[in-house]
Amino acid sequence: MADVIVSRVGAVGKIVLSNPGKHNALTFEMWSKLPKVLGALDADTSVRVIIIQGDGDGAFCSGSDISQFQSMRTGLDAQAHYNKAVEEAHLAPARCGKPVVAKIRGICYGGGMGFATACDIRMCAENARFRIPAARIGIGYPGVGIARLLPLLGPQRTGDILFSGRSFNAAEASSLGFVASVSECRHLDDDVDEWAQRVADNAPLTIRAIKRALVALTVNPGMPLAEEIEAEIAACFSSEDYQEGTQAFREKRAPMFKGR
Repeated sequence: MADVIVSRVGAVGKIVLSNPGKHNALTFEMWSKLPKVLGALDADTSVRVIIIQGDGDGAFCSGSDISQFQSMRTGLDAQAHYNKAVEEAHLAPARCGKPVVAKIRGICYGGGMGFATACDIRMCAENARFRIPAARIGIGYPGVGIARLLPLLGPQRTGDILFSGRSFNAAEASSLGFVASVSECRHLDDDVDEWAQRVADNAPLTIRAIKRALVALTVNPGMPLAEEIEAEIAACFSSEDYQEGTQAFREKRAPMFKGR
């Protein structure tokens, strides 16, 4: 049964996109569930970083479940209702105050690549393959999706990928700057877990302030940060974690951050 499965391992929240019979294609119900589970993990103070992956080794996500298109994505009203659920899911990672990592194996196509683009960090295995075939299906690719690709790929590469509908592999994704790292398939879990633990060990207030600044500057490049974000950055210096971090540095020990 297609579902979004949530678990917690220490300070790491984990989300699995599970529809293995269809390469983890996202149903309308799965799109609708993603903002809820991301919001719940964001509200959980014991969670400091979130990892999203596909079920199994063959796919992260192949996009939206096309079998629902005739019944749920035909006609302007139905299309608007479906698109709203998809867009809310794409907005959810940016709304989290914690880093959201897309751990990608195998197929990462269409809406799956779009959702991975909405995450903060993308880390993939050598067998990852990426594609947005909107032009091969005849659907209108949303402008907000293009806007998310542009800062990562630039206009020429974004146009190349969307105009041609071609696929590209992990090595090209790395060269384009679309993924932060490429691992051997057998090492991906360990590499992502190690990175996530490194983040989880850092100061949560600092991480949150960095996340908010990154999101704001990506949406409005070149614009000054909002006063509330600047205040959040400044507040790190009066936090207990700042005192702990500086004391731990002096004592040459690992800091124990509490997020306050």
